[in-house]
Amino acid sequence: MSVSKTILVGNVGNSPEIRQAGETKVASFSLATSETYKNKAGEKVTDTQWHQIEVWGKLADVVEKWVQKGARLYLEGTIKYETSGEENNKKYYTKIKCDKMQMLGSKEVKKDEAKQDDFSDDDDSALPF
Repeated sequence: MSVSKTILVGNVGNSPEIRQAGETKVASFSLATSETYKNKAGEKVTDTQWHQIEVWGKLADVVEKWVQKGARLYLEGTIKYETSGEENNKKYYTKIKCDKMQMLGSKEVKKDEAKQDDFSDDDDSALPF
């Protein structure tokens, strides 16, 4: 048995892009995660990593309706590696295919008021914490 699972908590970097892949809706956006620490000189340093997130199906509908730039999210998903381009000019991409999402924080919701902010492709929406 093998597992490819990642958990991210961060802020949405851009408004989600929505597209159709056949009959299925796909949402794509970037998510920033940050770590703050003190370096050897005692200075506070913040290291920010950017992740490309891809959400499919019913969960993409939720992203389209509720998620906007700056929103704080908890995501669970799998790591996907992709390539594009020709043999001598290949580009490599890492994406997170999100299958579970929870909206965090108390940021103002501009697209109506959310009554439930835990969303998943499956029925078990309880988080482990």
